[in-house]
Amino acid sequence: MRDHNERLVLSLVRQHGSLAKSDIARMTGLSAQTVSVIMRALEEDGLLVRRAPQRGRIGQPSIPMALAPGGAFFIGLKIGRRSAELVLIDFLGNVRAMLQHSYRYPAPREAIAFVAEGIATLRSELTPAEDKRIAGLGIAVPFELWSWADAAGAPRAVMEEWRDCDIRAEIQPLCDFPVYLQNDATSACGAELVFGKTGDLSDFVYFYIGAFAGGGIVLNGRLHGGPSGNAGALGSMPVPGENGRPTQLIDVASIAVLEKTLAARGAETAHLWSSPQDWGDLGPELDMWLGRAADALAYAIVSACAVIDFEAAVIDGWMPASVRQRLVERVIDAIGGIDVEGLRLPAVREGTVGIHARALGAASLPLSERFLMGAAHAPGNA
Repeated sequence: MRDHNERLVLSLVRQHGSLAKSDIARMTGLSAQTVSVIMRALEEDGLLVRRAPQRGRIGQPSIPMALAPGGAFFIGLKIGRRSAELVLIDFLGNVRAMLQHSYRYPAPREAIAFVAEGIATLRSELTPAEDKRIAGLGIAVPFELWSWADAAGAPRAVMEEWRDCDIRAEIQPLCDFPVYLQNDATSACGAELVFGKTGDLSDFVYFYIGAFAGGGIVLNGRLHGGPSGNAGALGSMPVPGENGRPTQLIDVASIAVLEKTLAARGAETAHLWSSPQDWGDLGPELDMWLGRAADALAYAIVSACAVIDFEAAVIDGWMPASVRQRLVERVIDAIGGIDVEGLRLPAVREGTVGIHARALGAASLPLSERFLMGAAHAPGNA
């Protein structure tokens, strides 16, 4: 039980920022002596640090304990349809270094070469003592990449290479720490759960709008991946398309759809992927895409809430914050036009992690697996 209790303590401290031993004993029901032993061990291991004593009206001052930023480090890898990212974070989730590589389409050999060089670069940012505290690398990648050759505009032969590529097995020999794997949109959802400002939510449905739309589900404060790791495959959810005929969310709300529309009028589109913080003026095509994406997302949210009574729907993506705000506002308006009799509507919120959610979610995999409660993935599992 010691490992379970240590995870429990670390999870509570992460959630609250800092806690005294008496607070943890009250929250967990563990004895004061047990909590004292656990926290002393975590402090000796370099995972917790003492904050300034807080004096109350009576008795001895309490000493809050907080996570030590340098207690552990984690690497996250996002392999997307237009770019790859490597990120190094500390125990608090602070980004210590980040690398990005853009491409027209993902190729396995190119991605692995980027990772091999990138890991060495990231590790060079750490001292030898810090390097020993790297606890793992997480990979966030779309499942069945080979299925999206036509939609990604990629050569089918190159995308077919992903069918026989075990990316985790390819990267593991490059690392002297565990490597974990998860769907990219589910990883983004995990980043919102671990690093985002959703502390008041126990159940929410999450949408990440990247090159393709996807999502994830949080139930009882834990990321829910399902038996195959594909729970929350929201990009495949049926929504109304042209002329009212059903289509999938991915075919309407993805940024690849916006890119295609812009390219049709001869506009440059590379900055959609290279400059997600600022797209500039995209003209009426952006307004048209926002309207259609919002309508589709509204139906997807209502459909999801007919199955599970979610508290909130969270929307994030590879887009400027101002565009995300406009998208969420339009989704709220669009829900108002849907017959929702018999349903309790969730609050619709903007995501709080932003464009790097998938890479940060990847880095959260070893963090959650090794240090937090509710870990649902083991090395090599999707």
